[in-house]
Amino acid sequence: MRGVNLSDASRIPSTRLKPVCIVGLGLIGGSLLRDLVAQGHTAYGYTHSRNGTRAAQRDGFDATNSLIDVLQRAQRDDALIVIAVPFEAVADVLDAIAQYAPSCGFTDVVSVKKPVYDLVLARGMGERYVGGHPMAGTEHSGWVASQEGLFSRAAWVVTYDYALEVDRVPECWSQLFAQVCKLAAAAGAEAVPVRVNPHDEAVARVSHLPHVLAEALALVGDKGGTLAQSLAAGSYKGGTRVAGTDPVLVRNMCETNAESLVRVLDEYIEVLHTARADLAGATPSMKQLAESGHRAYTRMSARSGARRESVSPVKISSRPVMRLHPGAPGWVRQLQQIESLGGRVEVF
Repeated sequence: MRGVNLSDASRIPSTRLKPVCIVGLGLIGGSLLRDLVAQGHTAYGYTHSRNGTRAAQRDGFDATNSLIDVLQRAQRDDALIVIAVPFEAVADVLDAIAQYAPSCGFTDVVSVKKPVYDLVLARGMGERYVGGHPMAGTEHSGWVASQEGLFSRAAWVVTYDYALEVDRVPECWSQLFAQVCKLAAAAGAEAVPVRVNPHDEAVARVSHLPHVLAEALALVGDKGGTLAQSLAAGSYKGGTRVAGTDPVLVRNMCETNAESLVRVLDEYIEVLHTARADLAGATPSMKQLAESGHRAYTRMSARSGARRESVSPVKISSRPVMRLHPGAPGWVRQLQQIESLGGRVEVF
């Protein structure tokens, strides 16, 4: 397996972000391109859509609809590649990277991490990969939905499983980890080190389950007909907002994280069964659910705050931040400590 070109990477100052090649210019990839260019970084991208390519070019961005061309350019630039396509397209993109950008490190922004990591390992590309997932978005999609500032103050997951699975962490991987953290910082986000399995379980609770609930709530409300529609106010509209997300994207998120999501759904259904039993009793009661739910909401708000416009509602309020130097003695143990605290990491 070929690693990242150390002769080139080692000369990059620690404060500098490499050129960034973004494969996929939808909401997330397009917003990242906007942020990087606005901050003065070298960034360019690919989208399979000719309309999307033309729209990005009209807006003044460096975009192409040739995957081969953009990956060959990334290889020449020793760029950091960001995979920003739906999960169903990830395998094909990995194969293209292996062929046309064989020495580039890469990350991704897919909302599940274990399935992506499995694809990477199956291709022997673990040394070149650090997973990512910015916890931000809207219910809209495509280049036209992209916006500057989407990731401001958001949590950006950065995975580090590979460092726990090898006897000695290669220098190229340590440098790649640092680059992904700097990528998050350049977009205005804060890097959160998380292993792939805890990540997928957590997002099943706070990101993917809300999509299931929104779709179900939209169905139940719709059965109320025009009267329910005319009376629907803030609580219903807020609860169903992400049902406006493209169904293909919802399926990608939920189906690829089905194992974790089913376990969380079972928990939720049990809560609903208890609430139904309390309401169906001789003296209907919402006391238990209302009070325990309010306490849980207060705890979650105190820890994270709610990002109003985000599909994945996580925003930073007061989190421990630890500075570390990737590759220094004990730095992987520090990552484990930071993850246990739900903290953020800054690299230097």
